[in-house]
Amino acid sequence: MQHWNLLELDAPAGTRDAVVLHSDNGARAVLIVMHPGQSLGDHQVKENTWVTVLQGEVEISAGEQVVRASQGTMVRFEPDERHALHSSGGARVLLLLAPWPGDGHFRGSA
Repeated sequence: MQHWNLLELDAPAGTRDAVVLHSDNGARAVLIVMHPGQSLGDHQVKENTWVTVLQGEVEISAGEQVVRASQGTMVRFEPDERHALHSSGGARVLLLLAPWPGDGHFRGSA
């Protein structure tokens, strides 16, 4: 068994200092600590993605949809669905990506 206290793990650089909690062929779990004003700009990934707000508030957008997510909110994205996150006051979010890596995640290397 592995375990983590997601409210105490340190990530001093915020979004630039994501903490990979676990990664295997089934899934990847990542803690992201968003400092006030930090964002994860518009992007997409090849995996199914679940974002759970552990602490604080996050504005989550996908296309025209915007969710103001507070503690306890979970949002799911389809593979390749473009989305963005922004936190005015700071937040902690848990990302779950599955399967890891998704089809097409690694490009190139001919």
